[in-house]
Amino acid sequence: MIVSTIDVSLPEAETISVSEDTLTAELSDGRTISVPLIWYPRLIHGTVRERNNWRLIGGGQGIHWPDLDEDISVESLLAGRASGESQPSLKRWLESRRESDTASQVS
Repeated sequence: MIVSTIDVSLPEAETISVSEDTLTAELSDGRTISVPLIWYPRLIHGTVRERNNWRLIGGGQGIHWPDLDEDISVESLLAGRASGESQPSLKRWLESRRESDTASQVS
């Protein structure tokens, strides 16, 4: 039996832009991929400032939003995978955001 291996390397993200409804990644191989922002509830619920505060991680293999505690891999974008966050987890996150917003308004 002959077995061949294929070296598959994923392109890295080079730059990211987030609009009101779309996440767009410019990749190192020249492709641009855009996905609906609705796939990522934390990004949808984030402010413009929070959405624009991202950094590349893993040498461009992923994107991290520190203000939103969100990480998205280039592999997931290319595969068309939406967020896998459970509804209970998202609900807890949204409640903690509301609590911190309320606390900051009281201070």
